[in-house]
Amino acid sequence: MKARARTPREEVSAGGIVFRRSPDGVRFLLIRDSYKNWGFPKGHLEGAELPDAAAMREVGEETGLQGLALRGPVGIIDWHFRFRGQLVHKVCHFFLIEAAAGNARPLRKEGITACRWLTLDDAVSMVSYDNARTVLARAAALLAAGDRA
Repeated sequence: MKARARTPREEVSAGGIVFRRSPDGVRFLLIRDSYKNWGFPKGHLEGAELPDAAAMREVGEETGLQGLALRGPVGIIDWHFRFRGQLVHKVCHFFLIEAAAGNARPLRKEGITACRWLTLDDAVSMVSYDNARTVLARAAALLAAGDRA
């Protein structure tokens, strides 16, 4: 029994680094969860759903944004945590997603308590986890490279 408790349960999620262009520059969307941590919209894959489709669905569900455009993969992060005594290994695929218009609103029934559009510097400062900061930096670099091309 102890060996089984040490074997982590595998979970796969996908999410979006959501951005929009404004006259004042690029803004990134952060959401706040029920634990008051700031991060990105994400969630579990459903059935045979592919990560990019799950990311688009989750961003729409958690923020209410429509007319989203998938711009490409950003990266994959993983981490371990305990949930109800079970060790979990979570892998999350992140995608760069553009939201040209619309007001983001938190999906409270999923524990999302706030949505905020921020500059890159403000988003980097507000994100709660280092691995999320790394993904945000990659997304910003992808956008900058695309703007130069």
